[in-house]
Amino acid sequence: MRISELSAQTGVPVPTIKYYLREQLLPEGERSAPTQAAYGETHVQRLRVIRALIESGVSVAETRRVLDALNNPPENPHELLGAAHAAITPPVDESLDLTSAQDVVAGLGWTPGMCDDAVLHDVARALQGLERAGFEVPQETMPVYLRSMREIADAEIAGVPTESAEAAVRYVVLGSLLVEPLLLALRRVAQQVASAERFGGVDEGGVDEGGVGQ
Repeated sequence: MRISELSAQTGVPVPTIKYYLREQLLPEGERSAPTQAAYGETHVQRLRVIRALIESGVSVAETRRVLDALNNPPENPHELLGAAHAAITPPVDESLDLTSAQDVVAGLGWTPGMCDDAVLHDVARALQGLERAGFEVPQETMPVYLRSMREIADAEIAGVPTESAEAAVRYVVLGSLLVEPLLLALRRVAQQVASAERFGGVDEGGVDEGGVGQ
C-alpha cells in the first residue's frame, strides 16, 4: 500500500507518518520509485504501537527504546518482558535505598535477579513518596495489595502471546500503559462502593442523601 493508504487504514496523518520515518521509529517501506514506497501489514502494526505509546504520554526517546526491544528481542521471553517494562519505567535512581522495596516485593514471590532493576527502583520511588508525605500503608492492607497484584499478574502473563516478539512486547507495553489507568479507575469505583456499603449515605436512587448532585 502507499503512504496515503497506510494513513487511511491507521488514522495517522501522512505528515506524522513521515515524521516517524525521519525519526526512524517506523521502518522504511519498499522503494518502488525514488519518491514512492510500498508499505505492508508490519508497518500497520508497528504504526499502531507507536501511536498508542505516544498518545499515552511516552516520549519519542522512550518509544525508541520500546522499538529497540522489538527490533532486537532477547531470546528468553522473560528477558523480553523485562526489556519492555524497562522501556516504559523511569530510569534507575542509584540514590534510592532498595531495602524497603525488596521487603515489599518479596511478598509477590520476588527473589534477587527475577526482575529488571528499573521496576524495583520504581517501587522504592513510590515508597519514598509515601514516606515523604508521612503516610504509611496499613499493615493489614499491604498483603491485600500483594495478593491482588499477584493474581492480576498471573492472569496477564498467562495471556502473553508467544507467536512473535512484536506481539509479546505490544501486549506488555500497551497492556501496562493502557490498562493501568483502567485499574486505577476501577479501584476508585470499588473504594466508593465499599465506602457506601460501610458508611451508607446513598439513597435507593443512587443519589447522596446529603443532596450532592441534586
